[in-house]
Amino acid sequence: MAGSGGAAAPLVLYHWTQSFSSQKVRLAIAEKALTCEEHDVNLPLSEHNEPWFMRLNASGEVPVLIHGENIICDATQIIDYLEATFVDAEVPRLMPEEGSMYYPRVQHYRELLDSLPMDAYTHGCILHPELTVDSMIPAYATSRIRSQISNTESELKKLAEENPDLQDAYIAKQKRLKSKLLDHDNIKYLKKILDELEKVLDQVETELQRRNEETPEDGSQPWLCGEFFSLADVSLAVTLHRLKFLGLARRNWGNGKRPNLEAYYERVLKRKAFHKVLGHVNNILISAVLPTAFRVAKKRAPRALGTTLMVSMLAGIAYFALVCLRKRFANMMLSIRTRQNYF
Repeated sequence: MAGSGGAAAPLVLYHWTQSFSSQKVRLAIAEKALTCEEHDVNLPLSEHNEPWFMRLNASGEVPVLIHGENIICDATQIIDYLEATFVDAEVPRLMPEEGSMYYPRVQHYRELLDSLPMDAYTHGCILHPELTVDSMIPAYATSRIRSQISNTESELKKLAEENPDLQDAYIAKQKRLKSKLLDHDNIKYLKKILDELEKVLDQVETELQRRNEETPEDGSQPWLCGEFFSLADVSLAVTLHRLKFLGLARRNWGNGKRPNLEAYYERVLKRKAFHKVLGHVNNILISAVLPTAFRVAKKRAPRALGTTLMVSMLAGIAYFALVCLRKRFANMMLSIRTRQNYF
């Protein structure tokens, strides 16, 4: 593992590609160039509610990092753990040394951005697409998520009955879910937090302008808190990408509005680690359609069996398609020869 720094145990991350918190952790890992074994916990298939995962993390939420005997279940704590544990000289640092002039700046913007209610923006924009412009979420997602919410509540109740040792965890999760969704479906609340988001982005725009004014005209371009890419940039980069996905980009930057923020996002998209982790995740079809199509294959079957079945199905489809094409081609050639013989 790159830069193990005495922490030779492998890193194992349980995450979901579309999970905002998972994306922050995965970007931090990529920026630090750490080797990590990743496992998808499929949220649309409710794998995060299954007993094996609830025993790993009683809140039933991704991401979860396992490193030796350490199990860390909160995105911020995971990132802090990575910074504190992997300290070899060749491992990039994303947090300045405590006591440096940059430390309070990075910590301020990191905390400010991490305080944004991203789950409320996400669910709210799916449930109320009228608040968005150029959203990447298809129209059918609104009815789908409402159905999924209803199913999840009954599923948690059933799982609590089937797993007495996890009953408290399931009941607590059911209560949290119900409380959250009442807010996320409240359009007045959504408009309020979207207005508050604008104020946060105003602060970011001002800070980016300061960086531009401080930077010598030598062609170098600064990031949010200085010349280095920091944990504040991890939070900002993933936040802007999610806002773009939700259809909130045009509301917040572009056409002369917050030009520094717009230029920053364009630079982030070209960053190698960012492209590796987030370059292709803005596709709701991966999480909303394909898992449903292969629900029987993956839901209760072991992972290897589910994968085998899926590959077999796809191979079968490809084979029959090839057979049909060959048959059509043969018929076409026969028809051509017949015509040539006739004339």
